[in-house]
Amino acid sequence: MKVDIVTIFPDFFRGPLDYGITRRAREMGLAKIEVHDLRQFAHDRHRTVDDRPFGGGEGMVLKPEPLFETLESLGVASREERIVQSATQSVILLSAQGRRFTQKLAAELAGLERVVLICGRYEGVDERVADFLADRELSIGDYVLSGGEIAATVVVEAVTRLLPGAVGNEASTQQESFTSRVEREASRVSGGGESNRPSSTCGSGGLLDYPHYTRPAAFRGYPVPEVLINGNHQQIRRWRREQALKKTLHNRPDLLVGAELSEEDKRLVDELKQDGNR
Repeated sequence: MKVDIVTIFPDFFRGPLDYGITRRAREMGLAKIEVHDLRQFAHDRHRTVDDRPFGGGEGMVLKPEPLFETLESLGVASREERIVQSATQSVILLSAQGRRFTQKLAAELAGLERVVLICGRYEGVDERVADFLADRELSIGDYVLSGGEIAATVVVEAVTRLLPGAVGNEASTQQESFTSRVEREASRVSGGGESNRPSSTCGSGGLLDYPHYTRPAAFRGYPVPEVLINGNHQQIRRWRREQALKKTLHNRPDLLVGAELSEEDKRLVDELKQDGNR
């Protein structure tokens, strides 16, 4: 996969791209990530990339010319060509007005050949970039940042770790919070077979992950739940599912709407709700 990041602060990425799974993916040749300075495509002596918006208002807005020229210099196919090519490439504008970035979208992007991330700045970006240059706008959350650089590192991390081979145990990426059955199956097909299926006791099915414990079994008076050390895998599986449902109900009840719930799951959720109302 090729990832291009367009920004006015290229040095920002010197650290985030050089650690962890992102670095591993680059060193293994799974991902080629390049950072491009938008100011290189400004043609005045001050290298101006922003201007005041028509109609007035506070703040400055990124101009369209440098952004269009940057992507043209990178050989990125036009928006119309990308549609004809069955979307093997995607140009993404990172902005607070975008669709919320999710694990499902990360899995979708991981299946592409090329992703271009445009880091918004100031009060926004000329709307013609969103309308005629980018394929989509993405936001990493319902809050406002000063620019898209942090958002770009989040997207890169979330996507590269899903590339086959980036994580030592690929099954772990299919068993995490937010990962649905459909996404696990897509990963299995693209990544190479049955060995990629979760080997353990409970895939998330779109829920938050279940709690994890490690040694020592008793720490400062806080013991590991007995069910996890009794060797009964059926009980462990049920306990983990119950805990995943409980944590999701408490922290992210909205996820239950689209989660893969069995009749037993639904019964457990009802019981948890009743316990919470007592």
